[in-house]
This record gives sequence, structure tokens and C-alpha cells, in this order.
Amino acid sequence: MNTLRIIFMGTPEFAVPSLEILIENKFNVVAVITAPDKPQGRGQKLTASPVKDCALKYSIPVLQPTNLKSEEFLSELKGHQANLQVVVAFRMLPEAVWAMPAIGTFNLHASLLPQYRGAAPINWAIINGEKETGVTTFFLKHEIDTGSIIYQEKEAINDTDDAGSLYARLMHKGAALVLKTVKAIEQENYPTQPQSEIALIKHAPKIFKETCEVNWNQPADAVRNFVRGLSPYPAAWTTLNGKVFKLFLSQSTVDGRQSTINPGEIETDNKTFLRIKTQDGWLSVLELQPEGKKRMKIEEFFRGNRIN
Repeated sequence: MNTLRIIFMGTPEFAVPSLEILIENKFNVVAVITAPDKPQGRGQKLTASPVKDCALKYSIPVLQPTNLKSEEFLSELKGHQANLQVVVAFRMLPEAVWAMPAIGTFNLHASLLPQYRGAAPINWAIINGEKETGVTTFFLKHEIDTGSIIYQEKEAINDTDDAGSLYARLMHKGAALVLKTVKAIEQENYPTQPQSEIALIKHAPKIFKETCEVNWNQPADAVRNFVRGLSPYPAAWTTLNGKVFKLFLSQSTVDGRQSTINPGEIETDNKTFLRIKTQDGWLSVLELQPEGKKRMKIEEFFRGNRIN
């Protein structure tokens, strides 16, 4: 049996349950690596990452390197004498870091690899209309998200899911998979399966603001998947009356009425509904967020605004 000394690497909320489940199961997490504190809010106050907050709660040493290749950081990392590193929602690691532990470094990824390699697997799975995704643990190697798979767990994508609801489920399913993986490594009894290089691999590249503009010339179902795949963050957007609005569909349904109206044009009573024409039907917007303002239900928006 391995006596594990674990270094955990992660930054956002998604990684916190994975760190907590290891601590609660008495694994020896000797240090946590996370992003430097960042200025946030109106006052630009320096704010710690969720993973740092969690580590400090359990009195675990925290390292916040700005340069993962610096001799100072590598020396400090080596000093913790970890034989396993666990990575959940952290940045790309140089080989000097991921190859340091004797057992290796494994990563939790929110897809069923090899599908949806990249930075935004949850968003793209919904955008592309998938009915199933999951979580994967795999050992790191040079090419991103390509290492040998240890375990996978599947998760259904419901028609009512958005990126937020799926994120929450995969966050906890992923934590359970991290625990299963660490327990198997401790027992020195775990599978490793090279990823199959199938003909059609869908990728999950990082999402930028320009990625999020709605294309109303697509079919209604594709637009609906696009909006819910970007909800609640970073949110799909469109321009109405020359102003930018973020769009949220909630449980919106597709209206298949045909008409000669061009995609992107609207129907509204300026009181209770806003429908936007797609290639093959209409989509109801149930919530929106004018640029620089709060998110609101369509009825609330119309109490103080009109759309021509």
C-alpha cells in the first residue's frame, strides 16, 4: 500500500468538493497550489480563490506561484516531497511540475474523454446538443487532455439543464471520482487505459465574448442549446434596439410557427412576452440582462422599458 503525500492543485469553486472529500477521508494533503489573489468588485479588493479559502480552513499550506517554471517555486514544490499530485480546474502545468511526483499527476476533467478536450467541456456539450457527458480522471502527459484514463463516470444531460445545473452535478460527481481514484492509487490497484484516437473528436475551446453572440440564422433548437450552454455564465448575447442584452431561456420552449419574418426579428407586447425569430421558428426569452444592469424576468424588464 502506498503512503500518499498529496499536493492538490485547483482554483475555482468546481475544485473545492474534490479537495474537501480528500481531507474528510483523512488523506494527507501536504500543500495546495492555487492562483494568486485577484482584485474583484468595485473596490478591487484582493480576493482569495475558493480553493485557497478551503485550504486555509483546514490549515493546509498554500502556494500561489505566478510562474510555474520558476526555480523558487519548483524548489518549494519539491520540498513538500509529494508522491502524487491531483489537479482539478487549474491551468496547464509544465512537465517539470507534473512529472515531479513518483506516482504522477492526475487530472479531473468534466467530460468523457477523448471527447471535449479543452477549457470549456460543460458549455460545449450542451451547446452541441449532447444527451450525455461525464467526468474523467487521467494521468497528465505533454498534450493537453490526452493522457491515459483511470476512471470515468457518465452523467445524463437533461433537456432542462443549463451550464450552471450541469456544472453543479459534475462538480460533486467529479469529487467522488477523485476519491475513488486516490483510494485505488493508494491500494496500488488502478486501471490505465490509453485514450482511443477516434475519427471524430469534438473539442471544447475557451469561450470568449465574441463566441457568445447568438446567430439567429440557426434552427431554433440549436439557438436554444447555445443559450442554455452559456447560461448563467458567461451568457449568450444579442443586440436589440442597438443595445446589447444577455439572454436566458430558463424552461423556454421552441415555437415552430413559420412566417416570412427574417431571423433575428422580434414579436412582443412590451408587457409579458418577447419572441425572436430563428431559421425555422421562434424562441421565447424569459429573462434578459441589459448591459451594465441586473438580470431580470421579461415582465420586470417591460415595467420600465420598451423594445420597438
